[in-house]
Amino acid sequence: MDRSVFAERRRRVAEALRAAGGGLALLPTAPERPRNRDTLYPFRADSYFWYLTGFGEPEAWLAIDDEGHSTLWCRPRDPEREIWDGVRLGPQAAPETLGVDRALPVETLDEQLPALLSGRPAVWWPFGVHEGLEARIARWIEAVRAKERQGAEPPRAQRDLTALLDEMRLVKDAGEQAAMRRAAQISACAHVRAMQRSAAWLREAPGQTWREYHLEAELLHEFRRQGAQAPAYPSIVAAGANACILHYAAGHAPLVPGELVLVDAGCELDGYASDITRTFPCDGRFTGPQRELYELVRAAQEAAIAATHPGARQRDAHHAAVRVLAQGMLELGLLSRERHGSLDDVIEKAAYRQFYMHGTGHWLGLDVHDVGSYVQEDEPAVEQPDGLGGRVVKKPSRILQPGMVVTIEPGLYVRPAEGVPERYWHVGIRIEDDALVTPEGCELLTRGVPVHPDEIEALMRETRKD
Repeated sequence: MDRSVFAERRRRVAEALRAAGGGLALLPTAPERPRNRDTLYPFRADSYFWYLTGFGEPEAWLAIDDEGHSTLWCRPRDPEREIWDGVRLGPQAAPETLGVDRALPVETLDEQLPALLSGRPAVWWPFGVHEGLEARIARWIEAVRAKERQGAEPPRAQRDLTALLDEMRLVKDAGEQAAMRRAAQISACAHVRAMQRSAAWLREAPGQTWREYHLEAELLHEFRRQGAQAPAYPSIVAAGANACILHYAAGHAPLVPGELVLVDAGCELDGYASDITRTFPCDGRFTGPQRELYELVRAAQEAAIAATHPGARQRDAHHAAVRVLAQGMLELGLLSRERHGSLDDVIEKAAYRQFYMHGTGHWLGLDVHDVGSYVQEDEPAVEQPDGLGGRVVKKPSRILQPGMVVTIEPGLYVRPAEGVPERYWHVGIRIEDDALVTPEGCELLTRGVPVHPDEIEALMRETRKD
């Protein structure tokens, strides 16, 4: 991404600081974390830090003052360490490369921060994100306070930087949209690969046992083959009854002809996430009961998609999906009218939660569950359903704007229970797409992998050549 994009974001931060009375914004990147005795987890920059710098090295800090000046602290060049860990950018090259005003060795942070804080009415930092940051800022403020007799003026207020940045991050600019569109395309190709591999394995090697982790490997292969840096989250590959476990991790369960497999997986590209779920028959052929439930979930998703457009509220998609799902539960006998009453009764009492217990979507961006308020902060709180069969007083749901990205992911999860038709037992289905809100409605970024059951079956009959 062009460095001018990051410079413009920093300029907007400085402008917001001035509008709020001034101050200094301070932001560290993520720490490196040990995986075991002598290795680290793969490093990923803090999302807020990346959003303002595009800088992916560890041990880095950013300060932005209300005049628009930016200071970066980073690791200095070190020929010895670079032999082992790779080339560092270093403070000397950082201003030209990243577009910051100045860069200093990270070892000087404690020395420099008190001077930068002096005379600022407030210090802005991300509350509740980085362990130990609050105590460190307190020490820097105390260092300024110790020099008050010499004219130093410590900040009198501390403000949460995330509240400011969350609003900025919620609406994606053209570069972010392009990155997310490409991440979605790569992830769609990975899902296509998984579908075709599953059917081919069971068709061509029926005596061999193929497992969930084999499909996970196909997903990871396609992510990296097409240039994505990593999965955006641990892939869910849930065969058979495992699909009724919402956060199931790919394990050892076999792919069985006649059963479904639920795959929830997406790659991360240049920091931006994709998030796709498809549910398909392991052998490429839906059974009658599976198709009945699948078509119900698909109809719910279509209703949610129609409710996703500028001016609608983020929660409208969920309400639309729930209404379709609840009606289908009554028609298919998952819920009985004698016990649960009418459609409105099922919704009011949240009886549908026996089979559908999560929301229909979330924000998507640098984080899979991205930042941004889900309520319209400038509207008064009102009494409304809490989604659990009760009532709650809270602000209305957020109004959608062009540039926001949401997932749309209804599902059904049928566990054995008294009164539930046995033909549906152990069937879990979720369909999830990423939707960019546009001026006209929404663009589904992830439809490079089919959703219609006939199209899924046709795709799974094809033979891959790679």
